[in-house]
Amino acid sequence: MGFRLSKIYTRTGDKGQTGLGDGRRVPKDHPRIEAIGEVDTLNSQLGLLLAGLAVEVVRAPGLQQVIDVLTPCQHRLFDLGGELAMPEYQALNTAEIERLEATIDLWNEELGPLENFILPGGSALIAQAHVCRSLARGAERHCQQLNAVEPLAGVGLAYINRLSDLLFVAARLIARRQGIAEILWEAAKKPQS
Repeated sequence: MGFRLSKIYTRTGDKGQTGLGDGRRVPKDHPRIEAIGEVDTLNSQLGLLLAGLAVEVVRAPGLQQVIDVLTPCQHRLFDLGGELAMPEYQALNTAEIERLEATIDLWNEELGPLENFILPGGSALIAQAHVCRSLARGAERHCQQLNAVEPLAGVGLAYINRLSDLLFVAARLIARRQGIAEILWEAAKKPQS
């Protein structure tokens, strides 16, 4: 790596603007910065999920596969942030999307069909996986908003979409491998007349 941050604060953003990798300065609430921020938030929460899985894997060794699949996703999210910060830069490729799809298919075979809506919960890890899933959806929405004003090149939009699908299936797999029943949604009872 050639470029390193030698100073954490620069004071250049004190008036509400920030710099992109291509040298442009944009407002901190620009759709591109919003998208970068949402991807960063997801990456941080994914780190929290991975830390929790690392502790729980002693009790439930089957979770190691989830760790092995999700760990590269943190790096790919950083790549996506780089693509958003430097529009000419392309790091993600279709092979990574295919990896996620193959994992989703494999895990779904083990889980079987989903027969009801499920709620986030059952364990802290299951809930955290759902937090990551919902943040992935939010990051995808922000990337789509950016795409509407500044079209995005590459496969980033497809990647973040597939990652949210993977995180949903991961939440279900975590429940199974922890031996915890999924919490099924119960519709509100209709008022009696």
